[in-house]
Amino acid sequence: MTAPSMDLQILRAFVLAAREGNVSRAAEKLHLTQPAVSLQLKRFAEETGLALFTRTPHGLALTADGAAMLPQAERVLAAVGDLQQAARNLQVTVRGALRIGTILDPEFTRLGVFLRELVEAAPQIETELRHGMSGSVLAQVLRGELDVGFHLDPGDESDDAAPAPLAVRTLTRFSYRVVAPAGWGPQVLGRDWKALAALPWLATPPESAHHRLLERVFGPLGLAPRRVALVDQEASMLDLLKSGVGLSLVRDSIAIRESQAHGLVLADRVRLDCALRFVSLAARRDEPVIASAWNALARAWS
Repeated sequence: MTAPSMDLQILRAFVLAAREGNVSRAAEKLHLTQPAVSLQLKRFAEETGLALFTRTPHGLALTADGAAMLPQAERVLAAVGDLQQAARNLQVTVRGALRIGTILDPEFTRLGVFLRELVEAAPQIETELRHGMSGSVLAQVLRGELDVGFHLDPGDESDDAAPAPLAVRTLTRFSYRVVAPAGWGPQVLGRDWKALAALPWLATPPESAHHRLLERVFGPLGLAPRRVALVDQEASMLDLLKSGVGLSLVRDSIAIRESQAHGLVLADRVRLDCALRFVSLAARRDEPVIASAWNALARAWS
C-alpha cells in the first residue's frame, strides 16, 4: 500500500460524505456532481487501502476504519484552514516605520499608553521617537520628516481651524501660569502683563510653546520682556526659578505643585490657555501606518 496523497479536495469529499451520510448532499455542498464525489471517495479508499463506507438503504455509513480516519481528516483540514487564515492575516498586517515627534514629559502626553496600544494592535510597526520642542515637531511633520507628533497650540483654536495641510486632534486643554521665585510676591501679585514685562524673564527658543504664547500677549502691547537667560528644558527652567533668576511660564499642574513645595509665587491676574494636540499631514492620514497611530491614540485618550 502506498501512502495517501492527501489531496485536500478528496479529504473534503470524505469529511462531507461522512457528515452528511449521503453522496448527493456532499456533492451539493462541494458544488460538484455526484459522480465526481463518488470518484473522489473511491480514490481515497484506494490510496488508504481501507474500506471507509458501507452502503445502507439511507445512504452511506462509516466503517470502523472510516470512523477512525474522520477526526484525522478533520484535523488536517482545520490545520490547512488555520494556515490559510494566517497567510491572509499577514497580507493585511500593517508594517513599516513610524516617526513620532514627542514633547514635554511622557506622562503628560500619555506616550507610554499610546505606544502600548500601537504595539498591541500593530506589532510589525517599528517606532522611532524624536523628542523636541513643540514648534520644531510641527515643522518636521509639515516637511515630512516626522509622520505624527504632539504639538502645543493656543487653546482658543478648534481642530477644524487647523491649517489646511494638517490633521489635528485636541487631546487636552490646560493653562500656563506665570511663576516667580519665592519672595517675589510684591512684584507679581496683582500685576498685569505690562507690569510683569518689566521684570526679568527666563526666555525660551522661538520653537517653544512658551515663546509663541508670550509673543501673542506682548506683541500686540508693543512690549519686550527683560530676558535674563535662555532655557530650552523644563527641568532647567524650574531650577532657575527656584534659584531666583526670573519669571517663567509653567504648566498649571506643575506650577501649583512647585508653589506648594518650594514657595514659588503664581501671578494671580494672568494665565494663558493652551491645548495639547496630535498632528499629521492630512494627506497622509489614511496611510496604514499613520492610521494605526491615530487609532492607537484614540484608545490611549478614550
